[in-house]
Amino acid sequence: MRLVSSWGRLSACPHDVLVLNDRSKVSNVLAGHHPGIAHGMGRSYGDVCLNPEGVLWNTTGLDRFIRFDENTGRLTCEAGVLLRDVQRLVIPRGWILPVTPGTQLVTVGGAIANDVHGKNHHVHGTFGDHVKLIKLVRTDGEIIECGPQLRSEWFAATVGGLGLTGVIVEVEIQLNRAAGPWLETETIPYANLDEFFQLADDSEAEWEHTVSWIDCVSRRGGRGLFMRGTPRGDFDRLEPQGHKLTMPLLPRISLVNRLSLPPINMAYFYFKKWQAGRTVTHYEPFFYPLDNLLEWNRMYGPKGFFQYQSVVPREFGKDALQAMLEQIARSGDGSFLAVLKTFGNRPSVGMMSFPRPGVTLALDFPNKGARTLKLFERLDAIVREARGRIYLAKDARMPRDLFESGYPRLNEFLKYRDPEIGSQLSRRLMGA
Repeated sequence: MRLVSSWGRLSACPHDVLVLNDRSKVSNVLAGHHPGIAHGMGRSYGDVCLNPEGVLWNTTGLDRFIRFDENTGRLTCEAGVLLRDVQRLVIPRGWILPVTPGTQLVTVGGAIANDVHGKNHHVHGTFGDHVKLIKLVRTDGEIIECGPQLRSEWFAATVGGLGLTGVIVEVEIQLNRAAGPWLETETIPYANLDEFFQLADDSEAEWEHTVSWIDCVSRRGGRGLFMRGTPRGDFDRLEPQGHKLTMPLLPRISLVNRLSLPPINMAYFYFKKWQAGRTVTHYEPFFYPLDNLLEWNRMYGPKGFFQYQSVVPREFGKDALQAMLEQIARSGDGSFLAVLKTFGNRPSVGMMSFPRPGVTLALDFPNKGARTLKLFERLDAIVREARGRIYLAKDARMPRDLFESGYPRLNEFLKYRDPEIGSQLSRRLMGA
């Protein structure tokens, strides 16, 4: 047994960890060691990748590239390959991942199981939109190959399926053409939510990537920084030689607290406001700013942190966001890592995928026990009234009724579950 945590570090529970390193023998491992759940880099924030006192099938040993057609941009690889390694392989060859989340230190299998999204949902949807084939191993030894046109119902259950339909061992992805690693980017300060929505709407036609940082502890009506970028290939410059830092220790208390947050957020807003304007940016700092600070989750101290990410329909977006920001400001427990962005008007391919047309807000909160959970109950009420949902990859405490109302295809999805696969999240929200 080994102690394993997710990225939120809310717990460290013993697990029987089995490393998968030969895709031809995965069915043998699963047959002799279950129930379990696949576990990649553990970058999910809550309990979707945990199975306390049970088995974890660690997929990071399945890290081989199998085929890459440089003419068509079709990549076949094992599920444990990191998005970072995909990008570094294909970008010099004129291709790029169409969709990528806020960290590249996640596996391809994890990106599919959580159907991750990026800053360009209005253009390219979710990661699952670009997956052409999945090879899935069930605990009874059955091997299922599925895709958008092949056993499409299995594909829809597996994309965003939280690893519960089987262990993903091999995938085929369609990449996008890329002229290089550079983007033209622009940062624009905004004063309130009206300005945010106007910037979001005005940017979608010409800018592929849009995202916003919002100051959730300010009482000035939701000020923030809107960032947008679009690929550019006409730059000839040296790639940056980034020097990554590491959070060196675990502080005794959270460094993110009611005393530190207001001055930190104010300083960040005015510093970025002073730097606002257009520039040329390498893809790594634009897509993955937090990857430059390794082990940054330690800053929240020994009790860890929650991430609360919701999406609500656009027609209720402004009112719901304003109500959430007021509750957060009133509580005194805010977030420095507060991300606000819009999703495009397109359905997700996965039955249990999080993205839907609307606006999404993601916030990190240090774990203060009952006090934090009480705040979440108030935020839940706002999300519930707005007919929204919570992101399962980030969740560690959602009430079951909000889960069931937010994911209306749950009963359809359950038909494809592997009965010998389960996680702490599935037991909490699905009963098994």
